[in-house]
Amino acid sequence: MRFCFWILMFFLIFISACSKLHLKTQNNIPVEMKSCSVDNIEKSNNATELKQSVEETLPEGAEIVEDTEIKEYPEDTKLSPKEEELLKKPDALNFQLDIYETKELKLYFKYYTTTHRKTFIRWLERGQKYLPFVRKVFKEQGLPEDLIFLPFAESGYNPWAYSRAGAAGMWQFMPKTARKYGLRVDWWIDERRDPFKSTYAAAKMLKDLYKRFGDWYLALAAYNAGPGKICKAIRRSKQDDFFAICKKNRRYLRRETRHYVPKFLAILKIVQNLEELGFPRLKFEEDPVLAQIEVTPRMDLLALSNYLGLSWHDFRQLNPAIRRMVAPPDRRIKVYLPKDKVDLAQKFIKECKKIYAGILRYKVRIGDSWWRISRRYGVPISVLKKVNGTYSNILRPGKIIIIPKSGQKEYFSRYTIVRKEALKRANYIVQQGDSLWTIARRFGISVKTLKKANGLVSSKLQIGQKLYIPDMGIKKTRLVKKSAKEFFQGQLVWYRVRRGDNLWIIAKRFGVSLKQILKWNDLGADQILRPGKTLKIYVP
Repeated sequence: MRFCFWILMFFLIFISACSKLHLKTQNNIPVEMKSCSVDNIEKSNNATELKQSVEETLPEGAEIVEDTEIKEYPEDTKLSPKEEELLKKPDALNFQLDIYETKELKLYFKYYTTTHRKTFIRWLERGQKYLPFVRKVFKEQGLPEDLIFLPFAESGYNPWAYSRAGAAGMWQFMPKTARKYGLRVDWWIDERRDPFKSTYAAAKMLKDLYKRFGDWYLALAAYNAGPGKICKAIRRSKQDDFFAICKKNRRYLRRETRHYVPKFLAILKIVQNLEELGFPRLKFEEDPVLAQIEVTPRMDLLALSNYLGLSWHDFRQLNPAIRRMVAPPDRRIKVYLPKDKVDLAQKFIKECKKIYAGILRYKVRIGDSWWRISRRYGVPISVLKKVNGTYSNILRPGKIIIIPKSGQKEYFSRYTIVRKEALKRANYIVQQGDSLWTIARRFGISVKTLKKANGLVSSKLQIGQKLYIPDMGIKKTRLVKKSAKEFFQGQLVWYRVRRGDNLWIIAKRFGVSLKQILKWNDLGADQILRPGKTLKIYVP
């Protein structure tokens, strides 16, 4: 007993000494460093951010931000004489940097011009659409022109891009930061994906960061990691230079942040020498020929797009911030349209009656409640009440309510189209003892092909059920499936399971149900997920 007592006393004395040592270290920080506060740290807790992102509903074209980090330093990082010459050329824009101080810059320069060359070309093609507008905004805000190329490092200039941490859009805003800079992020609208509004927000944020740190390298690092973490690194290192902080101790900043600035500078150097490096030249043409019109609350946007002769896919490409087929019930919003469609759109808005292309009319039944309807259709209770203009918890049988289509239930409509086509060409009747596996084996095809050809979600078969066994006609089946998929506004995403993932977390992250993930991947409810496994997910 005495032995335990003395062990405990020794432990308490040791802790006390450590805390005093920590305080002493803090007091040695110069006064000018102490002024850098950490009050603006944005926590990177995945669960919190994902909850704030209102069960992220990702539109068609969405993709996870490509991981272009260099994991290992290759032994041969020597640049060719031509590449060395290009790096020595004076900057055409505003940055003046000592290139030879950073090995990472050379690595990324080599990486993007060789290994990652095709991806970089795709980024250039994608960025061509938005660069003129971004350049115009940054010029108005008095920002260095170099910064218009920052989205290459963030998202590859993709408005649909999202990260596993919860950031989204061309400028990769987290939900909390987006709201701070005036962007709306909720169940209806995600303005992080609006390339025009998010550009204004990014310009304002970059100006704030430069005003705070007085150095563009630190400001860029803060854009990546958050200002709080950069302040902390400055205090710990007693340095106010980004490269000096990285050089003094690698632990002060994460690897991603240490590489972020050199990566951006390498991208900048490549963009300044596109023709010499064999890349297509950027053309700063006029802004996209788009106009904005204002639509009323609860406007049926699917009906509007149909009236204008636009598919829902094309409408969302013009309006990536819109997440539902119906306008929010609480305010007017503006949508982007081609200029030649404006008069037609104004006519629709003026003459619009109750069209329910993007809305489901539902008759309340005995036993229904807001909670049951919300769970059945994947729409939050607060949204259902708001769109129906009520605050009451009471639902009376026979009452008609409207439910905005969110896309999750639309997934099954494409299977219906495939099933109808398969029935027309049916060439096999299910017999007793048959299963998908035995039928597939008998005809020399895979179970996956058989299910796709017949639009089957479940693996269960009924005796007498008609099936189409594809052979040479499989191409036609694929074409039918493709046309059906175009009707659905969702996107097939292949997700690689990471350490700590489970099916519930993944379902929550993509805004789908656990049951759907199990069906799409032929998994059992007790299936163990191992890191590295790839899952198929249809994201609404």
